[in-house]
Amino acid sequence: MKVLIVNAGSSSLKYQLVDMDDESVIAKGQVERINIEGSHLNQKTPDGRITDIYQEIPDHVCATKLMLAALQDPEKGVIKSMDEIGAVGHRVLHGGEEFTQSCVITDEVKACIRKYIPLGPLHNPANLMGIEACEEVMPHTPQVAVFDTAFHQTMPPKAFMYGVPYEYYKDYGVRRYGFHGTSHRYVSKRVCEFLGVNPIGKRIIIAHLGNGSSLSAVVDGKCVDTSMGITPLEGVLMGTRSGSCDPAVVQFIANNAQMDVNEVLNMMNKKSGLMGISGLSSDMRDIDKAADEGHERAALARDMLHYGIKKYIGAYAAAMGGVDIIVFTAGIGENGPELREAVMKDMEFLGAKIDVEKNNFKGKEAVISTPDSKVTVCVIPTNEEIMIARDTVELVSEK
Repeated sequence: MKVLIVNAGSSSLKYQLVDMDDESVIAKGQVERINIEGSHLNQKTPDGRITDIYQEIPDHVCATKLMLAALQDPEKGVIKSMDEIGAVGHRVLHGGEEFTQSCVITDEVKACIRKYIPLGPLHNPANLMGIEACEEVMPHTPQVAVFDTAFHQTMPPKAFMYGVPYEYYKDYGVRRYGFHGTSHRYVSKRVCEFLGVNPIGKRIIIAHLGNGSSLSAVVDGKCVDTSMGITPLEGVLMGTRSGSCDPAVVQFIANNAQMDVNEVLNMMNKKSGLMGISGLSSDMRDIDKAADEGHERAALARDMLHYGIKKYIGAYAAAMGGVDIIVFTAGIGENGPELREAVMKDMEFLGAKIDVEKNNFKGKEAVISTPDSKVTVCVIPTNEEIMIARDTVELVSEK
């Protein structure tokens, strides 16, 4: 079966077509600047064929039609007919408490996604647009929703509740939900396969580190805690997000900078983090380069990130009564040997010790801990798309 994976943003649509017979990517692409001047589709295939289309793309339905046209292009396409696409898997940001696993999309599922728009105001509307656009263009093709929050729904109340009056949880759903769940689920399973161990009985800390970063604590294959909260703003320092801070900071800045709450939160989401501290960039590569050249604020931003990750690892080890496996994944985690070394420095008290020479690589599966380390430290590149595709095939096959 060929599965189309769709990740719709407010002005973008990213996609992959995967042949599930061997889980190979047949084509991947993205449509950018939907309903914005300069709309563009770019598609690539493993054999080097590149499709670039520049034209007005007013909405997601048009973007979906363009995507399907590119996939079926006589010269650069990879399928002859839409009938070759057996199902579509959609990444959906927020499923609240109602979705603990992926599901086939129905009118009821769409209503729930719509209900959680207040918790995912930027992503859930776009995810819905992607779903409805595919339904319009491919009305007979089954669609599956894979939720970013689902993996974290096994957290106990002591981990997901906030210390605000209980009625805010009951009336408005104010609690920790966590994100990057599809990545955390893939990596927690894959690292056990890679090491040849049973996830039952294992205590795993996953550090998903990219422009957005989150950590999770996983026991027996199930999430028991995670660093992001009711939104992806909580946790460690990120590319443009502040990470955790005293909530009174919002009021203090609003009162002193003549900003309202929405303006402050926009600043904390889009102008803070590595960008806000360094004043240079949200890209870790730029931060590392500037810090190595003596830029004090870049060095501070880098130190803050390393320190924050180290604190979460220590906290989760304490919460789980120890740790057996620590995994680095996502863009910075997979490709940042310097970050991994800095974070794991002086972690011998936890029983974790890395081999600096083993650690000197980017973007592959590997064990980086020393033979005598009591904790196995690994790098596992994430693959959210294959998890979406696998869930999609499994659910569609059950129908």
